[in-house]
This record gives sequence, structure tokens and C-alpha cells, in this order.
Amino acid sequence: MWVPEHLEHLRLLPPHRSVGGGAAGHHHRERQAQVTDGGEVRPFQAGEEILLIDRKKRRYLVSLEDGAEFHTHSGFIPHAEIIGKAEGIVVRSSRGATFTTFRPTLSDFVLKMPRGAQVIYPKDLGPILMLADIFPGARVLESGVGSGALSMTMLRAGAVVTGYELREDFAARAVKNVTTFGGTQLTERYRVEHRDCYDGIDETNLDRVVLDLPEPWQVVRHAEKALHPGGIILAYTPTIIQAVQFRERLVDSAFELAETIEVLQRGWNIDGTSVRPDHRMVAHTGFLTHARLLPSE
Repeated sequence: MWVPEHLEHLRLLPPHRSVGGGAAGHHHRERQAQVTDGGEVRPFQAGEEILLIDRKKRRYLVSLEDGAEFHTHSGFIPHAEIIGKAEGIVVRSSRGATFTTFRPTLSDFVLKMPRGAQVIYPKDLGPILMLADIFPGARVLESGVGSGALSMTMLRAGAVVTGYELREDFAARAVKNVTTFGGTQLTERYRVEHRDCYDGIDETNLDRVVLDLPEPWQVVRHAEKALHPGGIILAYTPTIIQAVQFRERLVDSAFELAETIEVLQRGWNIDGTSVRPDHRMVAHTGFLTHARLLPSE
């Protein structure tokens, strides 16, 4: 499998071997605090990912490069007009269109980053952090890393994440996205193995097992051995049939306090005296099922 030169230190390894996070690639600057120790707002720098937002609130994720240009149907913008400037400035394209500049939030990046697989959307990522109780230093086994959205969300919360991914192309994309978004601040706590979680979990005394798999019930027995008492297992499943089968397997296990929820997101239009729900809403994306492990008898 081809791996970009600047990501060779994060090369995926065969089953039963681990890969440690290394330094971020030279094409991407380390993600830093937006305010310096001296209290000054840090300007945009070459190598950063930024967000350009047009008047219709369309968002474009752009990697700043010296000498490069951002091209759109509304004209082009030289990156030099952004590099060295303060966040929030408004720039004008060659055809007069205006764009506001911001650093992308985690939610922005998840929605705009390159994908190798369908991602879990922000409306579910937040609840996953709460239901799985992801905390700084938590030892998490994630299986089905996909494009890395869930990985970077848990890493951003301070977890130490080991990922199992069956497809090498998905795993490579996840590693690259995590590196692009967070640099070594995230990758030093991230390890991805090319393997099938259905075959077992090597790690022990884990705090959490988080699954995005077609058949998460196949991992329940392995999770019982890998988690410490009180540990949490959580599965994201697109269909209710998958959630039901997962719950049925939990019934015949050492897990208790099982719960399944669905998150619905509805925006509101607030414009002066006109206040109403949006005509469209983000309804079903998936089901979140979680449970806690009891001590062995």
C-alpha cells in the first residue's frame, strides 16, 4: 500500500503489531492555541487548514500554501492575502466575491475532510463522548475507524486510542486525517492496526470499547475480557435491526445498564419577530447503544 512520504512514520502494520504515532508531516503545521502566551491572536500560517465561508454560508476547507491560490466559480484568492493575517478577516476574490476566514472547528473539519468511508456526524459524535464517558487518558479500543472522525473526536477529548481497521485504505485515510487536523498533539496518542476485531482484542484493562461495525455483537465476548469492571462498551449502528441484535447479545453477557438512543437535530429560524423551526432537520443517522461491564463472579 502506498503511503505519502511524510506519513511513513505512521505506516500501518500487519495484524497483532502496533504502530505508534509520530511527528506530524511537514506539510501540516502543529495545531496550536489561537492565542499566544503573550496574549496576541496567532495569525494564519502556511500549512494550516482554514475555512473560507461565502455569503451563502457555503464552507470550503483550504490548506494554506505559499504561492498557491484558492479557485472557485466566484473567482480566485491568492493564499498570500490570507497568510499572516488575523482570523476572521474578510477577503475578496478576483470577481469581487467576499469570503470570511476562520480556523475550522472539529465539526467543520469532520464534515469537510477527505473521506474513505462514511463518517459519524457531529450530532452523534458529541453524545458518544458523553455516553461512553471519554475522559483525558482513557484507554479506548475503537474498531471500524473509517475516515477518522470518531478517532479525532476521542483524541481531542484526551483519550489514548487504539484503532482496529480491516481495510488498509480506510485506515490510511483515518491516520492522514487525524494528522492533518491535530498533528503530534493527537497522533502521539493514536495507534492503528490493520486487523479484524471479530477475531479478538489483544489489549487488556481497557476503559472503553467503541464500535462502528456491521456486526458489533461479535465483539461482545472479546470486550468482556478486554475491559476492566465498570468499563463501557458502545456501538454505533445505522439500523435498528443491528441495534436489536447487539442488545440481545448484551443480555446474555456480563454487561448491564444497556441503553439505546437516537439523536435528532432540528435547527430554528430566528429572524426578528419570525421564529419557527427549520423546514428541514437532520433526523435519523444511527443508533447509539451502550452498556457497562460487571465484575466477573
